[in-house]
Amino acid sequence: MTSVEDCRRAIDRVSERIMEVDEADRRKHIVDRTVSVTVSDLDTVFDMRLTRDGLRDVSSRAASDPAERAQVRITSTADDLVALADDRLDFAKAMLSGRVKLEASFSDLMRMRKLL
Repeated sequence: MTSVEDCRRAIDRVSERIMEVDEADRRKHIVDRTVSVTVSDLDTVFDMRLTRDGLRDVSSRAASDPAERAQVRITSTADDLVALADDRLDFAKAMLSGRVKLEASFSDLMRMRKLL
């Protein structure tokens, strides 16, 4: 079973992949945003900031704990989050099949599609 710690490491891997993107592309497509990742089967939410320097200020909390609404909200299972981070699951296909839910403004979606 995938744990909260496994999910945290997956988020770290995603942050590392963001840093592998050319700096000019990061400047072009990344605007600081608050992000929350709800891991539905672990009743856990990871809150963080998306920056040109990757994912920063990552913290976790129980899904029932109140928090400010993030500008970008992702919901998935723990296994799917790890699979996405490991590139074993395509983000677009996961969204279309309902395995992953993404809520963001249209402008954020347009910017982020270049990175996903």
